[in-house]
Amino acid sequence: MAETSLPELVGEDKATPCPSILELEELLRAGKSSCSRVDEVWPNLFIGDAATANNRFELWKLGITHVLNAAHGGLYCQGGPDFYGSSVSYLGVPAHDLPDFDISAYFSSAADFIHRALNTPGAKVLVHCVVGVSRSATLVLAYLMLHQRLSLRQAVITVRQHRWVFPNRGFLHQLCRLDQQLRGAGQS
Repeated sequence: MAETSLPELVGEDKATPCPSILELEELLRAGKSSCSRVDEVWPNLFIGDAATANNRFELWKLGITHVLNAAHGGLYCQGGPDFYGSSVSYLGVPAHDLPDFDISAYFSSAADFIHRALNTPGAKVLVHCVVGVSRSATLVLAYLMLHQRLSLRQAVITVRQHRWVFPNRGFLHQLCRLDQQLRGAGQS
């Protein structure tokens, strides 16, 4: 993937209100209409599915050094230090892909994990859930907002240029709240 730049998006007015859920869903429908098992959505940051995460050879080919599993737990995706060994740093988030699940409780820890990894020379991060569309995308969007200072609108447009993602409505509401909090903090 070529180095991602944010041409006209960077100049977006901080006073622009958070898009409505319907506007976000329209943005999510635009852009790339399909995805592979894994796609690079930001330099050295990948979103993928459980099949990719469970394929150590594929991870090695991609150069993945860090895995954030947004569907950690017995019902969803296995993983962890026992599976990956010492070659991959791991963070498991036991998120359920349900609109009433509070994924925002994991925004900071997930974003910090991604940020620390991407600041390590040669590191590549895979964020995955079962399909790589809702939970993992939500955590990547939160990272882009918290550490790359993108608005929610900018983050969605950026990710959608590289992968089809569609967080559930509950997650979109939580991302909107984060967007409003970050904009409020930026105005003071």
